[in-house]
Amino acid sequence: MDTPADADPVTDGGLAVVETHSALIVLYGDEAHKVRKRIDLGFLDNRTVEARAEQSRREVELNSRLAPDVYDGVLEVRGPDGEVIDHVVRMRRLPSGRSLESLVRSRASGSGRVGDPDLGAGVREVARQLDHLHAASPHSEEIDAVGTADAVAGLWRDSIDHLRRLSVGEDAPEIVDDVEWLAGEYLRGRDRLLRARIETGRVVDGHGDLLAADVYLLDDGPRVIDCLEFDDRLRFGDAMLDAGFLAMDLDRVGARDLAAAFLAAYRDFSGDDAPSSLVHHYIGYRALVRAKVTAIRAEQSENCGADARLALALADRAVDALLRARVRLILVGGVSGSGKSTLAAPLAVALGAELLRSDELRFDELGSDELGSDELGSDVPAGGGAEGARPRDDGTGDRYSEGAVSAVYSRMLARAGESLALGRSVVLDATWLDPRRRAQAETVAADAHAELVEISCTAPHAELVRRIEERGRTGTDPSEATVAVLESQLADLAPWPDAIEVDTTDLDSRSADAVQDWAARTLGPLPWA
Repeated sequence: MDTPADADPVTDGGLAVVETHSALIVLYGDEAHKVRKRIDLGFLDNRTVEARAEQSRREVELNSRLAPDVYDGVLEVRGPDGEVIDHVVRMRRLPSGRSLESLVRSRASGSGRVGDPDLGAGVREVARQLDHLHAASPHSEEIDAVGTADAVAGLWRDSIDHLRRLSVGEDAPEIVDDVEWLAGEYLRGRDRLLRARIETGRVVDGHGDLLAADVYLLDDGPRVIDCLEFDDRLRFGDAMLDAGFLAMDLDRVGARDLAAAFLAAYRDFSGDDAPSSLVHHYIGYRALVRAKVTAIRAEQSENCGADARLALALADRAVDALLRARVRLILVGGVSGSGKSTLAAPLAVALGAELLRSDELRFDELGSDELGSDELGSDVPAGGGAEGARPRDDGTGDRYSEGAVSAVYSRMLARAGESLALGRSVVLDATWLDPRRRAQAETVAADAHAELVEISCTAPHAELVRRIEERGRTGTDPSEATVAVLESQLADLAPWPDAIEVDTTDLDSRSADAVQDWAARTLGPLPWA
């Protein structure tokens, strides 16, 4: 019932008053009565009787979409002279111990009770209900307008500016600066993604304030209450902005497994293939909103220390989510036999990225008879050089021409650029020994406002030779590199000063867990949504 995350548990049936930043909820018996505060928070102005009346009516109307049997109506409060002086929302009181937040905390403490609902099944049903809400949403120019890059940037800007004016923002300006830069950099490169979200109907009239404390898992199914009613524009938004709110809140209370399960279930029901970067971007925004709201509550409270600390922690969560939202172009290169393909595949999984492998791209797009090389390997004309594979003895040396190799690299980078614009990170597995090719990749990343990560795989010479000879015997790898190709590469190896160097004899690239641990240590927070 709009209960703050750190509120004391309420004994069901007894008299209690719960205070939030904008309302008081009086609980008694099997009823709850919500009284709005007469305040102006900037984004919410409740100072007039008319404003409180309209918001109360909208609250009942909108929440009937997901909890029709919880909201009983709006009561008028009259003064001694019979004049209406206020309005109160009357609700059915829900058992506090069955809120999703309460159940999660009970699970974490080991104090869960026999008969408590299955949380996994519960969040899956919540995801189904949310999908139904979104599927039933009207679509209009007004709703679509809030899904544009400019509109989303405006949401960030409004909350960031508000937080800066609060004491929490004044105490930790560097955190707010990080949020501002990371959010802005993401949006500067995602106009195409957000336009596609609008075109496919993913901008909806949703819930707008989906917190674990406002989800109740009852025996006859979930009840989701307390949607955002005071400003339609703040309730409109991308479907993943809505779903990301509950994911953020579940993660905040220590239930990342349930957050991930909820998002996976929502994707199953809705068919939404939003990139992980967008989901984390919106999780970050929701964390910032909660930081702002908590900071407001801290300034209203005489004992503000706990709320101020929680606001800072939520702002930190916003930074963490935005780091996980980074769109990256990852070059995994090295000489033949260096283990780049073995590393690239699990690295792509760890980053939730698309994997483009030069050898496979060559066969898929150009055909094996048009170009033969070491993993796209000849970045120079036939006859050798830094990446030059020697032509076969069949008179078709033009397969290794500069033009042919450039065409394949261009196709690979073009495909990468398309994915980056749509918010999807990309791992490019090729030799990347020629600095000219790396400069082209840098341009693609910059154009998409994506982070460029360069990884150079190495191994001792004897190990390089052993690997090449072994895969030649097994014939299970699409690479056509030979030991002669390796020696040609090593003879004229250009420096790669910006690369992260990885000795693949030290990193067990065949272990997904080992690669994920290495990536988290080396590249920072990884996506989980």
